Amino acid sequence: MITRQLNSKTLHWISNQLSINLRRFHSSKHAHQQLDNNPHRNALPINRLMVSAITAKHPFEALEIFRKHLQFGFLNDIDEVTLAIALKACTGDQTPGRQIHGFAITSGFVSYISVSNSLMSMYCKSGQFDKALCIFNNLNNPDIVSWNTILSGFEKSDDALSFALRMNLIGVVFDAVTYSTALSFCLDHEGFLFGLQLHSLIVKFGLDSEVYVGNALITMYSRWGRLAEARRVFDEMPNKDSVSWNAILSGYTQDGDYGVEAILALIEMMRKGLRLDHVSFTSAASACGHEKNLELGKQIHGVSIKMGYGTHVSVGNVLMSTYSKCEVTGDANKVFRRMHDRNVISWTTMISMNREDAVSLFKEMRLDGVCPNDVTFIGLIHAISIGNLVKEGRMIHGLCIKTNFLSEPSVCNCLITMYARFESMQDSEKVFDELSCREIISWNALISGYAQNGLSLAAVQAFFGVIKESKPNAYTFGSVLNAVGAAEDISLKHGQRCHSHIIKVGLDSDPIVGSALLDMYGKRGSIFESQRVFDETQEKSEFAWTAIISALARHGDYESVMNQFKEMENKGVRPDSITFLSVLTVCGRNGMIHKGRQLFDSMLKDYHIEPSPDHYSCMVDMLGRVGRLEEAEELVGQIPGGPGLSVLQSLLGACRIHGNVEMGERIADALMKIEPAGSGSYVLMSNLYAEKGDWEMVAKLRKGMKSKGLRKEVGFSWADVGDIDGLHGFSSGDNTHPRSEEIYRMAECLGSEMKYLNSKRERAIAL
Repeated sequence: MITRQLNSKTLHWISNQLSINLRRFHSSKHAHQQLDNNPHRNALPINRLMVSAITAKHPFEALEIFRKHLQFGFLNDIDEVTLAIALKACTGDQTPGRQIHGFAITSGFVSYISVSNSLMSMYCKSGQFDKALCIFNNLNNPDIVSWNTILSGFEKSDDALSFALRMNLIGVVFDAVTYSTALSFCLDHEGFLFGLQLHSLIVKFGLDSEVYVGNALITMYSRWGRLAEARRVFDEMPNKDSVSWNAILSGYTQDGDYGVEAILALIEMMRKGLRLDHVSFTSAASACGHEKNLELGKQIHGVSIKMGYGTHVSVGNVLMSTYSKCEVTGDANKVFRRMHDRNVISWTTMISMNREDAVSLFKEMRLDGVCPNDVTFIGLIHAISIGNLVKEGRMIHGLCIKTNFLSEPSVCNCLITMYARFESMQDSEKVFDELSCREIISWNALISGYAQNGLSLAAVQAFFGVIKESKPNAYTFGSVLNAVGAAEDISLKHGQRCHSHIIKVGLDSDPIVGSALLDMYGKRGSIFESQRVFDETQEKSEFAWTAIISALARHGDYESVMNQFKEMENKGVRPDSITFLSVLTVCGRNGMIHKGRQLFDSMLKDYHIEPSPDHYSCMVDMLGRVGRLEEAEELVGQIPGGPGLSVLQSLLGACRIHGNVEMGERIADALMKIEPAGSGSYVLMSNLYAEKGDWEMVAKLRKGMKSKGLRKEVGFSWADVGDIDGLHGFSSGDNTHPRSEEIYRMAECLGSEMKYLNSKRERAIAL
């Protein structure tokens, strides 16, 4: 017995009527008043003509044939089959359907169950389900087609499955169509459990050999990712049609992890000589995209062209996606240009692939008469954000307002991110404030925007807003912790409060959150907390290892960094470019040239990681610190694309330390060309000349700085005294703090104590 709770008032009323209807049998002597006078009817010719027209996909011709026979009074040529065919020709158009309904009533044909079933089908297809239900309710003796027609007409899966349950309780014997229709409504978890019960009944009554039923079962199991069960049903089917193969193909493709199985199924399908259609090609091409198998994707593309599906819109859309995933956008563009009909998916795919031409493609799309959807705007706004196209971004925002797409939360979230990239957080805030419903993704976009723009305190305040209005997730914590870690003007206590919330909501074991915590504590100088979080992390991801190594490297702890790096390799976790950057940095600060060289060479040799300018900068700094300036300059010349600002600054700093004026002048000239408005190179060279006693050059440089309006940036330090409202910033000789006298006295006291301890240590060494 199938069990399911009935949850529709309408169905409850219908079910009471159904039990009565099954006991009501009335004669139909009053029917056929106009046609029964002449028993010699010949409806076969008209029926054949109408069926031929429908088969040729000309339903209006079939309706015209029917209309002319009525117009000329050829009533003897019309029977109940004629009306059923005419109703089928309506194809969901209720205007001719209502007229035929009126004729069926006046002629008495409505008493034929086939006519009533056709009327119900017509009303269901035209969206007039209530009228279909009314006809069904007045049937004296509904057959299984009547029940199936109403079952297929429901919009909500709960109502449909409740109706199927009522059918079973009343004693209606299900056929293959009933089962296949009911299975198509098994969409939610409860529906899936209902589908399992239907499957057991199908096996019990021997309907598992029916092709339509098997296809519906494959689709249901595939929808829920139960590919093993779907394949078992497929393999046990004695007869399979193209729909069966397409169902299992689609199932493999939808899951995303069965690309190979999907491709093998397609090959088997071709070997058996089955004709492929657009569904077969879309599934197979999609599988190639998942597997990034370009060669096979091209072969499937070739077969689709050969069989006449090369320009089919759905096949073309998936082929474009496949070529895009295989990073062959040129071929994707060719597919698009050869398509005869392009829908919104085609244009959206093109816009997402071609970021540089996204705006022009969007204009072309509108000229083509295709209306964009929310996904189109998401792809377009993302492309505009990447390209930093401020003017175009504001225009698209205006269009979204005009076309009412700001009612789509996903579009608004993209706009928040876009304005954050444009460094216009006021506009991001405005979009956020106008949201009718603030979901967690919207909050994350806002917090991430604050963090990217260095507005750490605003990010923390927004986080407190999340706690009040919503439930933060891993990405929320990741963004706010990133803001706290990068901040120079807010207290570490904010990060500790976030840590408390993480534990409270049970996200302390999340790898993203754990890595963010590690990074935050490391950047804020709390290495003990970083190590504790790392030790408590059960599943240590690549990000966790990199975060703890970066934290230790920031503190110059060479031994700990190398121990963690070695353990990371022993655990089978591959280091990435950031890991190597941290390890090279700590090698340089500790003078470990040989080890640093060894690691730098192993990046490309053992891990196939191409060194970035930052890695070269570390190596230059490493060589410069120990005075190997010629080697450092030689390495600068090997940097692909030429040296960047940070590399030259490192080398110039080394020239100052080791007093190499000649090289320093060359590097300073190169720096001034790259960054003419920067004061750093002037200051470094001035210090270098001062240490060499060349005061004439010092004066010349300072005069040059003054003439160009350049000023040395004042260095700031921050003291965290536990004040949650912020940190205390100060610079050299700063007297702005209200307790500056006490601070200076304490600094003098600490300085004296340090001198005493240092002299004591030196005496101990001498003895």
